[in-house]
Amino acid sequence: MRLAGRRCHSISSRRRAGQALNAAKIPSQNPTGPLSNLPIVDLRFRRFPAITCDLRMKIPFVDLKAQYLTIQKEMDEAIKTILAETAFIMGPRKEAFENDFARYCNARFCIGVGSGTDALYLAMKALGIGPGDEVITVSNTFIATVEAISTTGATPRFVDVEPQGQLMDPALFEAAITPKTKAVVPVHLFGQMCDMDRILAIAKKHHLIVLEDAAQAHAAEYQGKRSPLCGTAAFSFYPGKNLGAYGDAGAVVTQDEKIYEYIVRFHNHGCPKGGKYEHLSIGFGYRLDTLQAAILQVKLRHLDKWTGQRRAHAAHYTSRLKDVVTTPHEFPNRRHVYHLYPIRTQQRAELAKHLQAAGVSTGIHYPIPVHLQPCYEFLGVKRGQLPVTEQCADTMLSLPMFGELTESQVDYVCDQVLAFFKK
Repeated sequence: MRLAGRRCHSISSRRRAGQALNAAKIPSQNPTGPLSNLPIVDLRFRRFPAITCDLRMKIPFVDLKAQYLTIQKEMDEAIKTILAETAFIMGPRKEAFENDFARYCNARFCIGVGSGTDALYLAMKALGIGPGDEVITVSNTFIATVEAISTTGATPRFVDVEPQGQLMDPALFEAAITPKTKAVVPVHLFGQMCDMDRILAIAKKHHLIVLEDAAQAHAAEYQGKRSPLCGTAAFSFYPGKNLGAYGDAGAVVTQDEKIYEYIVRFHNHGCPKGGKYEHLSIGFGYRLDTLQAAILQVKLRHLDKWTGQRRAHAAHYTSRLKDVVTTPHEFPNRRHVYHLYPIRTQQRAELAKHLQAAGVSTGIHYPIPVHLQPCYEFLGVKRGQLPVTEQCADTMLSLPMFGELTESQVDYVCDQVLAFFKK
């Protein structure tokens, strides 16, 4: 009787459900088979969660994976070759990259070293900069520029930058020269070279050494020429650079054979070229490892294409944003390579927050100028003494910039910036 009762109840329930479905013109299923005892649910009265669609793009500040995928076959083969050869320190692979990069820079020599900071320090050592000397540079830079000066025992002296390109102001450079001044380090910031004609003329007039900090200026040009215009330049191959390794790396590029020979010895524990256990002088270990050299040699073949892509993205940004923010300025007769694309706005924090909410990553270069860093308080440079540098630190916001950006991604970033200023 229980089974009969359940059976009759089940049939009655199914009949009523079927009648309701027919009334709604919804076809019912044949209530037979192993699932015939399950209740039929009327979906007309069921609540479902709302379906939402997130239309935001996710745009990183830099995308090294996207770059790798464009050169994956070449890169994998180069890395596998180094692993198969098990030759990781010095040797012909390192020399091959050094020769290629020297040719690219139209220079006689290149020495691959462990980082851009190493390159600056070794170049200064080779140029004879040391205790008792003063070296003029800018505070609107990454701290490595100034650290290298301090590590030699010399004293950094800061001058302000000009407002258009945020590069060393040549007039202020000349005004800062004292009897202790030994050298000047112009920084080719964000991918654009300084006014080298004026800087070199002033340096020649006062018998000063010039060392170019070209850490962000791979492929940049001044009147059709690449660094080093002064004879010696230091480059960084930090992964995010226009020409970046898969770890730390750097190079000194020079036209001077004596500087080349000094760094060849000093960066490899005082050994002569090709030597191992003969030490002609006291040095240290500042070598570029062979794996990074092989990686850089592959990437160097693509640098011109990537540079063209960066310049196209920058032109696109500028054309759409120039009326709402201050966009980067490219001087005549200079080829800006846009390592970064920093805009300037008094509403930086609010704009950065708006872009982050929209899925756009940004950066600030640099939020605290070197002269206001705690480690350089001893120099006694107070807030307000470098007004243009400090204004840059307070207003600059770097937008996504890498070769593999698509036109739609650049447009999306621009749309979000424009939307912010229309609020």
